[in-house]
Amino acid sequence: MDIASFEQAVSNNLRYLKRLPEERTFRFGTEIYSRNHMIESQDTLLGLIKTIKDPGRLRNEIKKQFNLYRAAGRLTSKKVLFTGYFEPIYDARKSPDDVYKYPVYRMPDDLIKIELSLFREKYKGESIIARIQGKEVLPYYSRMEIEDKNRLMDRSLEIAWLKDPVDVAFLHIQGSGRLRLDDGTFIPVGYESSNGRGYRSIGKYLIDKGYLTREETTMQSIRRLLAERPEIVNDTLNYNDSYIFFRELKEGPLGNIGVPLTPGRSIALDSRLFPRGALCFVKSEKPVENSRGEIERWQKFSRFMVNQDTGGAITGAGRADIFWGSGAYAELAAGHMKHEGELYILIKR
Repeated sequence: MDIASFEQAVSNNLRYLKRLPEERTFRFGTEIYSRNHMIESQDTLLGLIKTIKDPGRLRNEIKKQFNLYRAAGRLTSKKVLFTGYFEPIYDARKSPDDVYKYPVYRMPDDLIKIELSLFREKYKGESIIARIQGKEVLPYYSRMEIEDKNRLMDRSLEIAWLKDPVDVAFLHIQGSGRLRLDDGTFIPVGYESSNGRGYRSIGKYLIDKGYLTREETTMQSIRRLLAERPEIVNDTLNYNDSYIFFRELKEGPLGNIGVPLTPGRSIALDSRLFPRGALCFVKSEKPVENSRGEIERWQKFSRFMVNQDTGGAITGAGRADIFWGSGAYAELAAGHMKHEGELYILIKR
């Protein structure tokens, strides 16, 4: 992959790092590094890649100048499961009608985030999403309460309306997208918050119910099944209590560090375990597409990436999600990628 894309990803990353206070620190294993050390590390790695063309010499120089931390991976295989995500494009309308009647919501003003460390030190770093009802603190509404019981209706929270509830669900899963209006203009939207409910995979639900086998379950096969079986759509989507709220973007899509994602270079990791904005090196497999837009084979690849995002399903040291961009190949890769590999986090010695 071209060095320009990595240079763009690092450039975006430096925007994030440079707006942090100088005293901000990052944990790599048992070691603590400063914000300035993170910036120096990224400048150094980019400089090495741009000036050293021989792969063997580059590898040796990186080993000499950087500490590499290998992700522990999943308990069974000790490998990391790589999946993919992309920026979808959906037809939308600014006002509802008989076809476009499924809303994409902004964050409601009654949704609050409570930092639990304010109450007990042992809860440091933990928080809950809630709402206040009278004198009670309650969990925020579930997907079923929002979609089926219309808890957010008539509050002017709609950014736009889509024509398929499955499109809305996959927009939630991807976390960002572009909404194409009837005049040809686009509304870029990105993640703003969630309802705080745990993410549950609708793919797993369909497997458990016997509608799909584990081997055949992809984004594409899920969409195909739900199009063929409209009577199971509601139960399937409501299996996942999690609900995502969006905001309109001026640039994007944006990751959880507030900078634009770079296709093939931005990766989403568990932000509780991996330092935000960290340099990464991955080894996995990617699809090779034939002339009909189908996967011909899977090809091993390795490349440098940057930890610029996270996701509700990306938990633990054994999960990683690669951002593939937008378009047909991005959708193909994101929908089918479920391959194990290796993940390394880099920091200058």
